[in-house]
Amino acid sequence: MNVDQRIAHQTRDEIMSLLSEDELGFVSTAEQGRIPEGDEYLDLEHLELGVLRAEPDTPASHMLPRTAVSDATWARILTVLETPIARG
Repeated sequence: MNVDQRIAHQTRDEIMSLLSEDELGFVSTAEQGRIPEGDEYLDLEHLELGVLRAEPDTPASHMLPRTAVSDATWARILTVLETPIARG
């Protein structure tokens, strides 16, 4: 695994660790559907894209919809995305 992949995995793990059990359940349930058009979300497989807005029929698989977490959790997630992780 190269450094960029390791950083991506570390960032994804850190984000997922911020979610409460209820939020994890909401994310899991949401993955089976679609994200409503215009809603914000993160692509957990491509965090480098940052916060995205759903297009019509955006599948929710491997996505973290903003609506699945509290405002406080979303704010902490954004802080993780903005904080560089040391390479090496």
